[in-house]
Amino acid sequence: MRVLIAPDKFAGTLTAVEAAEAISEGWLRRAPGDELVQVPMADGGPGFCDVLHASLGGELLAVTVTGPYGDAVPATVLLTGDTAYVESAQACGLHLTPREQRDPERATSQGVGELLAAALGAGARRIAVGLGGSATNDGGAGMLAALGANADAPLTAGPAALAEVGRVDLEAAQERLRGVTLVSASDVDNPLLGLTGATNVFGPQKGVVEERKQALDAALGAFATATDRRMADAKGAGAAGGLGFGLFLLGGTRTSGVDMVAEAVGLAAHAENADLLVTGEGAFDFQSRSGKVAYGVATVAGKALRPCIALAGQVMVGSREMRAMGVESAYSMVDLVGEEAAFAQPRDSLARLAERVARTWSSAR
Repeated sequence: MRVLIAPDKFAGTLTAVEAAEAISEGWLRRAPGDELVQVPMADGGPGFCDVLHASLGGELLAVTVTGPYGDAVPATVLLTGDTAYVESAQACGLHLTPREQRDPERATSQGVGELLAAALGAGARRIAVGLGGSATNDGGAGMLAALGANADAPLTAGPAALAEVGRVDLEAAQERLRGVTLVSASDVDNPLLGLTGATNVFGPQKGVVEERKQALDAALGAFATATDRRMADAKGAGAAGGLGFGLFLLGGTRTSGVDMVAEAVGLAAHAENADLLVTGEGAFDFQSRSGKVAYGVATVAGKALRPCIALAGQVMVGSREMRAMGVESAYSMVDLVGEEAAFAQPRDSLARLAERVARTWSSAR
């Protein structure tokens, strides 16, 4: 039996590569005769470059960039031919700062601009930017400043400083990207502003308090007015704290992160050659349908007329909802080993779950 293992990361515990290895390890304990193919996946957030490097190879260019609060952080640019892949979370990710030290009103996306500059310096003519998991909410202002934009208010001091902006000159930044294909890969289609925008929807997870939402949304509104207000309404402008908007200002386009990764790793061709697809993520819930990896893998499985199952830390949807997403069955680590063990020993717990699931799904059982 040929089994395609294509999980996302299990946030906070396992990378997608580690999850694929754990699932394979457990599966082979029960069905050692099965042929397993590991294709780790990502949606544009943390792990984007690691997953693509695991499947595509290429050269990893090590760089040091400015983190969300001004500290130097290590990052990489993945080069494959004249295409560069960069991951915004490496420069401004939420995981870079302990919860008690987060201050989203001054967090900057400057490091993302420095990653783009490194990709340009390496000769890239196409740059794909993975968006997700950011600690920033500055509309991409810091990124633009790192590429040469200037204004009558600080662009690298976080969203609060944008409240006073009246003029922004993007010419130098746009000129640096002229002739370069720029694509953002994200799993959200929110606009920049308003009730469904970056601040109101994603701000709380970055540390934005309720009483400051309106002021910070207004600050982003001032920045949008000084640049291109119409772009603020575009789908995906609110991704990664408004980095989607900043990339639009540079002439970028948007695509689904899952779709970009699936195409890059040849997921559809792998699915055609498999008898079963196994995906996974930390929490399989209602949000899984909003551009997440599990839904993306299930969609590819459906087109190939192959069954798809999911292994997750927790499963929070019923059978009707999961089948509406194209997933035949979903299995929970917490249900098998308990919440404490699932978080304390995630690799072992996931391997144990895969071993048990193989009893049901492997033809070699």
